[in-house]
Amino acid sequence: MSHPDLLTRLWPASAVRVRAGDLELRWIDDDTLVELAAVASRGVHAADAMPFEHPWTRGTPEEVARSVLTYQWNLRSQVSPSRFAIEFAVVIDGTPVGVQGLVADDWSVLRRIQTGSWLGSAHQGHGIGTRMRVLALHLIFAGLDAHEATSGAFADNGPSNAVSRRVGYEADGTVNVAREGVAVPHHRYTMSRECWESLRSRHAELLQASVELHGIEGLRGQVAASGSASS
Repeated sequence: MSHPDLLTRLWPASAVRVRAGDLELRWIDDDTLVELAAVASRGVHAADAMPFEHPWTRGTPEEVARSVLTYQWNLRSQVSPSRFAIEFAVVIDGTPVGVQGLVADDWSVLRRIQTGSWLGSAHQGHGIGTRMRVLALHLIFAGLDAHEATSGAFADNGPSNAVSRRVGYEADGTVNVAREGVAVPHHRYTMSRECWESLRSRHAELLQASVELHGIEGLRGQVAASGSASS
């Protein structure tokens, strides 16, 4: 058995790919991770901004790249029925340009997934952020059969808030979150499965292609509670 086949059998999440036209979300292997670290090292946001709760983008280009490596290496083991945190490379025409993450606490009970993401500065402003969020929602609802998706953004992160509103999330309040030693308003958003279904035609337009799901059954099995059946 080849190494890729053995990895897929032992860790099904590693085989997941979701594709719509030139846009793909895929498991981050080491080769792709190095490319993503380089993307992040070239900048993710303006120097006077901070869209993240944990300021991993502060530092020299080498320090930022190492932050990407260490975070992703630590994250890989966190796939279970009780909690999973999976991040996918965002790939356009074969080139990694950012990361789309999914996090679910108490997954087998709540069936709720939170999204988080980043794009390299050179790839922002081209509609990729909206398309990758919609593709992630397709994976969340059509692939993993979630009941609810959530997201959030600091109030001063205009692009991220705009994506959530454009895609069709409902506002779910504002809370203060500590960011670099200061309390900053953070907007929350939610999308129910019913809302997703009602917006299906709009999603199709955003994706601009039929969606291909690969490796989803294996992932569903990996995060299924013992003795439960996937729906």
